[in-house]
Amino acid sequence: MALIGRLFVIVFGFLAACFVAGMIVVTAILFPEFSDLGEGPIDQGALDVIIGFGFIFVSGFALIPAILIALITEAFSIRSVLAYAIGGGVVGLACYLGLVPFDPDTFRFEGIVRRHLEIMTGAGIVGGLVYWLIAGRSAGLWREPPAGTPPPPPLPSGSVR
Repeated sequence: MALIGRLFVIVFGFLAACFVAGMIVVTAILFPEFSDLGEGPIDQGALDVIIGFGFIFVSGFALIPAILIALITEAFSIRSVLAYAIGGGVVGLACYLGLVPFDPDTFRFEGIVRRHLEIMTGAGIVGGLVYWLIAGRSAGLWREPPAGTPPPPPLPSGSVR
């Protein structure tokens, strides 16, 4: 029963991390447009749609690597915030490199844009931290037996049971 509850916590943590990472990706990529004062105010409805697409994009590409990180941390009861930050950075890096063409003849990725690589890795780190706040701090605790009631104190000497 504890495992089923833990799975819900993991899914909720993953969705929250993807939402935050998607907001970071969308905000960072659109930042040049935000800083241009000649454009006027940004339509809030359009921004909501773009953030929604950013969430879908990040959650779709990050699903498999994030499941692997969650399985490893749950199996070994890893609760370190640094482990989740590094894992999130690796997931962000994997998501970006999954979109860049790879040349097998030269063993190089062709067309890496450094700014986009930094944005995706940073969004992954923040997503890993959000996941740690929700689900990572209690990784592996579902396997430990619940704490029982302490035994009653001993009876005083000379007393009858």
